[in-house]
Amino acid sequence: MLDRREMLKRVGSGLAALGAATSFDPIKAFALDSVTLPFDNGERPLVKYPQKRPMIGLTSRPPQLETPFAIFNDGAITPNNAFFVRYHLADIPLSIDPGIFTLEIKGSVERPLKLSLKDIRKLPAVEITAVNQCSGNSRGFFSPRVAGGQLGHGAMGNARWRGVPLKTVLDKAGVKASAKQVTFNGLDGPVSDKTPDFVKALDIDHARDGEVMLAYGMNGDDLPVLNGFPLRLVVPGYYGTYWVKHLNEITVIDSVFDGYWMKTAYRIPDNDCNCVDPGTAPKATIPINRFTVRSFITNVTDGAKLKAGTTTLKGIAFDGGKGIKEVAVSIDGGKTWMPAKLGKDLGKYSFREWKLPVKLAAGPHEIKVRATNNAGVAQPMEALWNPAGYLRNVVETVRVTAT
Repeated sequence: MLDRREMLKRVGSGLAALGAATSFDPIKAFALDSVTLPFDNGERPLVKYPQKRPMIGLTSRPPQLETPFAIFNDGAITPNNAFFVRYHLADIPLSIDPGIFTLEIKGSVERPLKLSLKDIRKLPAVEITAVNQCSGNSRGFFSPRVAGGQLGHGAMGNARWRGVPLKTVLDKAGVKASAKQVTFNGLDGPVSDKTPDFVKALDIDHARDGEVMLAYGMNGDDLPVLNGFPLRLVVPGYYGTYWVKHLNEITVIDSVFDGYWMKTAYRIPDNDCNCVDPGTAPKATIPINRFTVRSFITNVTDGAKLKAGTTTLKGIAFDGGKGIKEVAVSIDGGKTWMPAKLGKDLGKYSFREWKLPVKLAAGPHEIKVRATNNAGVAQPMEALWNPAGYLRNVVETVRVTAT
C-alpha cells in the first residue's frame, strides 16, 4: 500500500483528471468507438475514464460503466481498470483527501467512534476474493423487457479485497443489545433535495458475521476512485447495491431501516422463485439479497464460426456463497451434458473457472452451460421473470456454426 504522500499525489492527479472529465459530457468527450450488445437497442459507446481502460458506457451523470465481456476470458480476477462502475446519485466525490478522511460509527453503540484511514489500516487486515455483481446485471436480456438500465452481462467483477472486518469496528464501538440493523452511507449524494440519499442496511447478525468488510484494497492496490476510494463496504455473496462506496458513516439502529433504497427500491418477489408471471406484479416483496447461481462461456461468442473438430470451451461460474460443485456443458441444445473440469478454487464467493474440450461436427450447434452449487441448486433452463429485471440466472446459450 502507498504511504500518505504518494497516495495524495497519485489520487490527487487521478481526481483532477476525473473532475476535468466530468465537467462536460464524457460520453462525447471520450467516446472511442461503439459496441452493440445482443438485444434490442443495444448500441453503446466505448468510453475512457481515468484509471479505467475503455468501458461500455451506459450513462455519464453519474458514470455507469459495464465491463466488456471478453475481459472475463482473461482469468478469474477482474483487473481494477476493467471493473464495472455503478452509481445511483450524480454528486460523486472528486476531492477526497485520504489524510483527513474519517469513518464515523454512531447510533446504538457504547462508544461512538471517528476513525481515520490510518486508524483503519492499523487494525488487523483480512483478504477475501469475492464477486461484486450489479442487481440489474443482464437486465437487457429480459423478455418482456423491463424498465431500468439495459445491461449486458458485464456489470460484475471478481477481485481480491483487503480491509478490516466490519465486526472488528462494530465491536470496538460496542454494539448495544437493542441493535437490530446497521445502516451505511457514503460521500456520494443527490443533486436535488427531492432525491433520497443512498443509504443501505444489513441485519445486525449479518453485519457482525466476520465476512462483511470495510475494504481499502483491491487486487493489491488502493481502490480506484470510481470503485469507492478510499473505503467501501464489501458484502460477499450479496448484490452490489449493498457494497456502499466512499463509505464514511455507519449507524447502528434499534429498528428496521425504512429508507427508500431498502423499503421501496431493490425489492424482489417474496416467494420461492423470487419471480412472477411476465407482465404481472408480485403480491409481496423483500429486499434483494444473495446472488443466484450463474455460469458463462467466455471464449466463444454467439454467432461465432468455429473450425469443425476439437475445440476447448472455457468460462466462469459463481453463486452467493455456497461455492460451485460442478459445471456441465451441452453442445446439442441441452439434450446431453458433459462435466467440465473446474479450475482453481479461490474461495466460495469467487468466480470459478472451468474448461472442457468438445468435438464439434460440421453444422450449427447450441452450446449451453449450467452450474450447480454445493447446496445442489442448479441454474434453471427457462428464464424467470420479475418486474425489476433482477436475478437473471437462466442457463445461457451460445449459438455457433462449425465448418
